[in-house]
Amino acid sequence: METPPPRAAPPPPVPALFRAALFPFKAFLQLEASSGILLALSAVVALVWANSPWAGSYNALFDARLELGLESFRAHFTFRELVNDGLMTLFFLVVGMEIKRELSAGELRTLSRALLPLIAAVGGMVVPALLYVAFNAGTPAMAGWAIPMATDIAFAIGCLTLVKARVGHALVVFLTALAIFDDIGGILVIALFYGSGIHTDWLLYSAGVVAVLGVCNRFYVRNGVVYALAGAALWYAMHHAGIHATLSGVVLGLCIPALPTRSGREVLEELGAFVNNLVRETGDEQVRGAQLLYIEERLEDLEPPLNRFVHLWHKPVAYGIVPLFALANSGISLEGMGWGDLLRPLPLGIIAGLFVGKQVGIFLFTWVAVKARVSGMPGGAGPGQLHGVAVVAGIGFTVALFVAGLAFVQQPELLRDAKLGILVGSLLSGVVGYVLLRFVAKPVAPA
Repeated sequence: METPPPRAAPPPPVPALFRAALFPFKAFLQLEASSGILLALSAVVALVWANSPWAGSYNALFDARLELGLESFRAHFTFRELVNDGLMTLFFLVVGMEIKRELSAGELRTLSRALLPLIAAVGGMVVPALLYVAFNAGTPAMAGWAIPMATDIAFAIGCLTLVKARVGHALVVFLTALAIFDDIGGILVIALFYGSGIHTDWLLYSAGVVAVLGVCNRFYVRNGVVYALAGAALWYAMHHAGIHATLSGVVLGLCIPALPTRSGREVLEELGAFVNNLVRETGDEQVRGAQLLYIEERLEDLEPPLNRFVHLWHKPVAYGIVPLFALANSGISLEGMGWGDLLRPLPLGIIAGLFVGKQVGIFLFTWVAVKARVSGMPGGAGPGQLHGVAVVAGIGFTVALFVAGLAFVQQPELLRDAKLGILVGSLLSGVVGYVLLRFVAKPVAPA
């Protein structure tokens, strides 16, 4: 009788314990609202840290001077500048890629689908800006007129996931599309109004890099290293051209191929014939490996580079860069401040723009467009649901902080007031929007 082979030793307990320890984190990352929650926690931590006995360490960390380069060329910047002007380029890269994906193959690919959120976004940008101007006309704070124009997608969608039963999928798509148009508007505003003076020679260099990226798009270049090198060159050229360099991320995102080179039907038919031949053939493992590689390459034809890059960068940006940006920019010292400071024109203009201007502009422009039969109400939603979503759109955190940093880069007192207005206006919009959708709006009828 043959001796049975020895049984494999059980796996050591440490990996199992490690997996158990990681389970809560994996469960958290699977939540739809997780990125918004992490963003909110980062802002709270920054605010508490900047007003704690350890406030000096907060300023020491983000104001620390860094150097990068060779002996002949060295760049000097603070850690906060590295986050705001460097890492945030990756945030705008993801924004640019998501805009292109929606325009080429998503909810914005046809005029009929895009028109209503476009109209709503115009109302959500124009009315807040006008309210801000009404409070700050003729003052040094006028430079921040674009601050209340933006909607933070992560926060807003995170808020809507808490009231899923009251908000249909169509309204979530509507808000996402609206926020994308907000991003486009914010990008144009930053490019046109928050540069440092245009330098024609570097602008021509930037155009040359964009032309190279256009060729890469035309010939369907898939290699990420090519886009990384071109993106770095574009960042450098735009920085010297006087256009805010983070916008190079948007341009790069728009130049990445968004559609597959072949149709899914064509690839699947080819693979079907290939697999049928494999069943009848024999071969060694080396041949089988080559055949499996062939199948993998054909399946890659179905995934455009844009989808691959979005998948690659979405989580590092959502769970790393954006929370770090919030941590670096939300630490407002409240020492010596009182409730009366909220009534100063600058923070009051931002609060009014985000909390009042956003809901009035979005609701009014959308309602008029629906009544004029430009488009139907998303998912047959009622006025209460539309109003709640319009209020939630007033959460303008990330891009609003970014614009504030550009508007008041040399005016720390105004920047502090702007950050205070952004935090209060976004908090009001999130809390009131949630209450309206949770307790006032009627539930969505089951499909």
